[in-house]
Amino acid sequence: MKHTIFSAALAVVAGISPAFADMTDIRFTLGWKTQGSDAPFLVALNEGYFEEEGLNVTIDQGEGSAATVTRIMGGAYDAGFGDINAIIQNAAARPGEAPVMVFQMWNRPPFAIAVPRGSGIETPADFEGRTLGGAQGTPTTRLFPVFARLNGIDVDTVAYESLAPNLQEPMLIRGDIDGAYTFTVSSWFNLIANGKDPETDFDWFHYEDYGMDLYSNGMMVSQELLAENPEAVAGLVRAVTRATLQVMQDQDIAVEAIMAFDNLVDPDLERARLEFALTRLMNAPETAETGIGDLVDERLTRSIALIAEGYDLERQPEASEIFDRSFLAPAEERMLDVVIN
Repeated sequence: MKHTIFSAALAVVAGISPAFADMTDIRFTLGWKTQGSDAPFLVALNEGYFEEEGLNVTIDQGEGSAATVTRIMGGAYDAGFGDINAIIQNAAARPGEAPVMVFQMWNRPPFAIAVPRGSGIETPADFEGRTLGGAQGTPTTRLFPVFARLNGIDVDTVAYESLAPNLQEPMLIRGDIDGAYTFTVSSWFNLIANGKDPETDFDWFHYEDYGMDLYSNGMMVSQELLAENPEAVAGLVRAVTRATLQVMQDQDIAVEAIMAFDNLVDPDLERARLEFALTRLMNAPETAETGIGDLVDERLTRSIALIAEGYDLERQPEASEIFDRSFLAPAEERMLDVVIN
């Protein structure tokens, strides 16, 4: 209520009647079900930062980081939180139609192969003769042949077990598979829910450590919104930047916003997931220079080439088709400074 009153007061000062003040409707999709890593968007909503930018943002849960792209391309949503690699795939086939990333949040990819500690798998070469399992179409699964090429693995010697996402961790724990193609920010906490300690019970082969320097999730907008209402895009970026910097310093306000959005989630679990994202996905060394929200064009170009190889793309999009930094505040105003409380 206080934010509604505050916004109305601003409208009056500006000489606009609150009842007729222009508000832009934005339909926003998350990458998955409500999670702690969504906190910047939910804080911006709960604290009224979108409203102060003249935006009436409606946030819905998602169906997967890649589905964010197709949801936006289908016209159901104007913006969302999803995987930049899915933008690359769609931009290759449908240039000018795929959404554009305007705020890069996860500068480190959550793609890794998890193996039980003590399994004898200590190097990538040890995957030969083993069975790895995971959901079809996920980046970790689909990009394994590229991982294999870069690390001298004979991919034909590695068996693949196609799994439903909810079976991945249980089968890994039971020993039905030797390793799992994971999305770390999900699998880490699925293992905890299954009574395991992901830190001590498992080893993780992070793709970024083995030649696959990829980006991942961030905020993207539709081509239509970008072309027709750049002021709204600028407002989205300002609000999310403000909320992200706040979340870095105060996870209490993040948990409050998460619970206000979805009171069925476990607040302790989602606080831990948020801390995971802050310290393991958003803390790439480059952010000390670029600030949160930006990326390095040369690195993006290299990652586009990796995605093109892994997904057999007929065309490699230019970095400028995938990412637009023109709405970002100066880097010194977006410095990564995480305090876990």
